[in-house]
Amino acid sequence: MNVLHTFPLLVAGLLTTHAREVDFNREVRPILSDNCFRCHGPDKKKRKAKLRLDVEASAKDPKKGLIVPGKPADSELVHHLNSKDEDELMPPPDSGKSLSADEKKLLAQWIAEGAPWAEHWAYVPPQKHDLPKVKKTDWPVNWIDRFTLRHFEENGQQPALDADPVTLVRRLHFDLIGLPPEPKVAEAFAANPNPKAYEALVDQLLASPHHGERMASYWLDLVRFADTVGYHGDQDHSITPYRDWVIDAFNDGLPFDQFTREQLAGDLLPKPSTDQIIATGYNRLLQTSHEGGVQPKEYIAMYAADRVRNLSEVWMGATMGCAQCHEHKFDPYEMKDFYSLSAFFADVDDIAHLKNGTNSLPTRREPEISVLNRSDRVRLAALEKTIADKETLQAKTSEPKFQKEIKALKAERDALKKLARKTMVTRATKPRVTRILPRGNWLDESGLVVEPAIPDFFGQIESNKRLTRLDLANWLTDTENGVGKLTARVLANRLWYLLFGRGLAPDLTDFGGQGQPPDHPELLDNLAISLLEKDWKMKALIKEIVLSRSYRQASLTDEGTIRFQIAQRLPAESIRDNALAISELLVRKIGGASVKPYQPAGYYRHLNFPTRKYTHHNDQRQWRRGLYVHWQRQFLHPMLKAFDAPRREECTTQRPRSNTPLAALVLLNDPTFFKAAQAFAQHILAEGGDTVDAKLDLAFHKAVSRKPDAFERDTLKKLLVDQESKDKAGAWTTIARVILNLAETNTRR
Repeated sequence: MNVLHTFPLLVAGLLTTHAREVDFNREVRPILSDNCFRCHGPDKKKRKAKLRLDVEASAKDPKKGLIVPGKPADSELVHHLNSKDEDELMPPPDSGKSLSADEKKLLAQWIAEGAPWAEHWAYVPPQKHDLPKVKKTDWPVNWIDRFTLRHFEENGQQPALDADPVTLVRRLHFDLIGLPPEPKVAEAFAANPNPKAYEALVDQLLASPHHGERMASYWLDLVRFADTVGYHGDQDHSITPYRDWVIDAFNDGLPFDQFTREQLAGDLLPKPSTDQIIATGYNRLLQTSHEGGVQPKEYIAMYAADRVRNLSEVWMGATMGCAQCHEHKFDPYEMKDFYSLSAFFADVDDIAHLKNGTNSLPTRREPEISVLNRSDRVRLAALEKTIADKETLQAKTSEPKFQKEIKALKAERDALKKLARKTMVTRATKPRVTRILPRGNWLDESGLVVEPAIPDFFGQIESNKRLTRLDLANWLTDTENGVGKLTARVLANRLWYLLFGRGLAPDLTDFGGQGQPPDHPELLDNLAISLLEKDWKMKALIKEIVLSRSYRQASLTDEGTIRFQIAQRLPAESIRDNALAISELLVRKIGGASVKPYQPAGYYRHLNFPTRKYTHHNDQRQWRRGLYVHWQRQFLHPMLKAFDAPRREECTTQRPRSNTPLAALVLLNDPTFFKAAQAFAQHILAEGGDTVDAKLDLAFHKAVSRKPDAFERDTLKKLLVDQESKDKAGAWTTIARVILNLAETNTRR
């Protein structure tokens, strides 16, 4: 007799608490993935009882009776979840997994409802959904608001009020350019915050060259950009022109599909431009070693795996790393898929630098090219043409004035050429043989040889030739024969995260079985489709999002209201930039080599091969934006580290935000922030008028775009009197330090 028949009352009890229909992707799949897929999922080598719960046909196999649609009492799954026998209980007690009572009830109800199945949401191409009907028809500003308002109304809550103009203008500046607004800009918008003025401000910020810097900061986290190699001696390498290319690409509005092609395979494009070759530096950004005694095969295997992990996380929102050693336990990726993807990069020469084990700074990382930045390249071309024209005239007239002019022009040209920087690039070579490495063991050459290929469950790329990195890039962005729509959804989610502080799908890196499904799947789908309708132009989608009323909501809400916006501390680089901008020390030059601002003496004392001493810049370079700070992977600048900037050893989609005493001490004692406070104080004294109140007004307008309230004013006046009794000259520096340290100063609300 079926054991389930002995507990009908239990099953009946399981069906009484979930009033609405169960959503498989949102509620059932996460439970199965977290508790069952490890033993009953994609990994055939670890699969128990030849049973799969990730595939509908297997889960509902009538011969096994695991899930009997409409009949939880007859379903072995319900029995095993509720068994008192440890030998039958699932998940097994020694697994460390267990289901809550509510989860058991939900699964029972799902089965009672017929166990409706759905493909995993992340592998189903997004489709355009009809706009939902809403009651409060005067609230939406654009289509995005229809989806968010439906959420509010379904929860019986009111949307949060609109953010006040000052909060909104500051939010826009931090989100779109990563810098605070000028006081005049904030005052002008606060005085007249109408829709036309708002849209004009959005357009102005998106057109700013600082927009590219803001977006580049995030992209460099994704692709693990750094100024050093990472392993062993962590020597410097040459790659900063790639950072300039990223900034220019965002500023130019380069469509994301082309943005992808140029990075993965710019060298394979027909007649690639200098910019497209620079973009291929992406393939060289991984951690490498320049230790003379390393085993080349070991590091070639490490590099290959690194590239697959980064590719899958950045473009696919997938965690394929575990498939390096075994079949993926939660998603349909096999080891063969992992190594077939790595084979796309087998034409990247990783041998040359291993032969050049060197302690020189920077290291040699062939292939490298020497390039000027874009504006200097334009200037150089103009100079060369002018010189040629002058030489032609001289040949015809023999006038001495041309000789002098030509000499001066050539001197200018030669000086300009000296500004060129080396940068690592990609040049396709004969591809290495790629094998599956059993258990990821680089010493084991028994695995099958594989050719470049996409994961099997996606189908295949049709070609009669060996596939290339360009084929891969095209597949990632092809909406008809590739996964372009899935890629668009990953990107749309990341743009939402940058503008709201949280993705619609919370796990930005993992759209797989272990990731949380989107809170608003239809909205996310429509954002992806909107991006494609805009021909992959990221600025256009960003504008659409920030024009929505959802974006303009207050981040602080009253009881009974809900909002999408989140108040959050500024990223590490923006905290530094903000202080420098307020103090007017910030050097706003775009692009160029990395810079070395102040940092504690002796911080590099353990860096060897070669030993190094950090020498900070004493000129204007120390006041450049945080984006340009020298990124030493093993010894990241302490200020950046204190505010949770990543070492960039791996892809970082979302930085943590800690709140520690160390961060507060950095704001108080780091020489950059102390110098900023001194400069800020000088401006307050010089421009703030004759009274203390006027000076405080100016200081607050520069730092937080408002006047101080009565409490702040009174407290700072008392502090000023106290400080003047001890150090009259430095009293206003103390006031400036306090204001620069305010939570509001360093928060995007």
